[in-house]
Amino acid sequence: MNTPSRQGDQEGRVARRQRRNREALIKAAGTIMSEKGIDAATMLEIAELADVGAGTVYNYFKSKDELAIAVLEEMMHELALRIEQATAGLADPAAVYAFGIRTVLDAATTDIRWKEMLYRSEVIADALFRRMGPFAIRDLRNAMDAGLFPVADPELVWHLSAHAIVGASLAITTDRLPASVNDEIVTRLLCMTGIGADAAAELAGRPRPASVVG
Repeated sequence: MNTPSRQGDQEGRVARRQRRNREALIKAAGTIMSEKGIDAATMLEIAELADVGAGTVYNYFKSKDELAIAVLEEMMHELALRIEQATAGLADPAAVYAFGIRTVLDAATTDIRWKEMLYRSEVIADALFRRMGPFAIRDLRNAMDAGLFPVADPELVWHLSAHAIVGASLAITTDRLPASVNDEIVTRLLCMTGIGADAAAELAGRPRPASVVG
C-alpha cells in the first residue's frame, strides 16, 4: 500500500511526464509547421518527432487546430522575449513600444505559422493580448511615466492594438491590403497611445534594432 508521501511522488512524476510530453508536442509541431505549414502537417508526424504515441497527442490537444494555437502562443511569448532583448539598449521607452508593434506585425504577415492561423482572428487576437500583453503594457506604462504617451488606460490600448494587428495582418496576407501599408499601420497603431499623427509617423520611421522575427 502506498504511503501519502509515495502517492505524492508518483503524482509529481506523472505531472512532470505530462508537462514534458506537452512541451515536446508543441516543439515538434512548431518545427514541422514552420517547414510545411499547418495544413500540411499531420498529427502522426508530430507525434513521431515528439517521440510519443500517436494516440497520446489527443490526450493533450483535441485537434491540430488547438495544437497550432498552442504553438502560436509559445511563439508569441518567445517573440516578446526577443523584442525585449533587442531593445535592451534603447533609452526611449516609446521607441521600444514602437519596435515591438512593428515586429509583431512583421511576424504575423511573414511567418507561415501565423499566416495560416489568422483566419481565427478572434482567437489569435485574444492569444496575442494575453501572451504579449505583460510586455507591451509594461512598455506602454514606461512611456507614460516618461511623459511620452498621454494614454489613460494602457491595457485598453494594447487590447485594441492586438485586435487591430491581427485584422490588418489578415487583410495583408489575403491581398486585401498591400504589404506597403505596414508603415501606415504602425503609425495608426501608435496614434492609439494618444500622440499625434506627425509624432507617430516620426516614431515609426526611426531606425530600428536588427529584426528579431524568425
